[in-house]
Amino acid sequence: MKVISIIGILATVIFSCSQVKTAEDFVFAGSFTEGLEGPAVDREGNLYFVNPNKLGAIARVSIMGQLEIYIDSLPNGSVANGIRIGSDGTLYFADYINHNILAVQPNRKAVEIFAHDSTMNQPNDLAIMSNGIILASDPNWKKSNGNLWRIDAAGQTTLLESNMGTTNGIEVAPGDSLLYVNESMQRKIWVYDLSSDGEVSNKRLLMEFEDFGLDGMRTDTKGNLYVARYGKGVIAVISPQGVLLEEIQLKGQKPTNIAFGGMGGKTCYVTCQDRGWIETFEADHSGRSWTLIR
Repeated sequence: MKVISIIGILATVIFSCSQVKTAEDFVFAGSFTEGLEGPAVDREGNLYFVNPNKLGAIARVSIMGQLEIYIDSLPNGSVANGIRIGSDGTLYFADYINHNILAVQPNRKAVEIFAHDSTMNQPNDLAIMSNGIILASDPNWKKSNGNLWRIDAAGQTTLLESNMGTTNGIEVAPGDSLLYVNESMQRKIWVYDLSSDGEVSNKRLLMEFEDFGLDGMRTDTKGNLYVARYGKGVIAVISPQGVLLEEIQLKGQKPTNIAFGGMGGKTCYVTCQDRGWIETFEADHSGRSWTLIR
């Protein structure tokens, strides 16, 4: 999207002249890279991600970089994609095989079905409000379209919008006032007004890109949006006004998702599908998701 304004011009000049951030390797996840996705960090600083050595497995990495297989195989052939962690520490997984949102309670490895809806295509990524309401993207890759779902605290599913583009990355802004949803193949990021009960309204276009794909997204405490640019090998940082503030250069070209963690919530972890490494860099502000579990 071309932004012709004083603010946009100034932001472009600052972005062009500022020192470019680059990511470093954090931990080697393994040579199996097909489904590396879904990073999320718990209160203790442990990083979780999906499909470390095979589809259906869940890995956990300590804050010091020690990797272990947390769950060897999800039940019934389930395969997870996005992960979110609730304020009580519950891990939620988007199970794109069996149309589920799965849940694992803190300090337990028993997997439960939190929500199921057979009319879902394949739930892909999740966002979570401070009151526990979950929003889910639901793409149909073959048809290049997708849906948007809400899952309430009781696990009840509600279709919020259908026949979108290939819905993928999804995130809630600080204060639960806005919802961001991107469409990977259409390269668009949409923003909605979000009510306290998870209703969406006033949909408008935040930004549109001319090339490469879009994947997972997270916001920081200032409302800036961190977007994995699949194929370009960067994390794009976008202001709430839709201005590209900076791009963090990655070593991998196929970032799938990002999570905030570390001691102050400013450490970003990025899953890259083409290298087998989880990469890391320091953001200027803490992540919104990190503040939810403090």
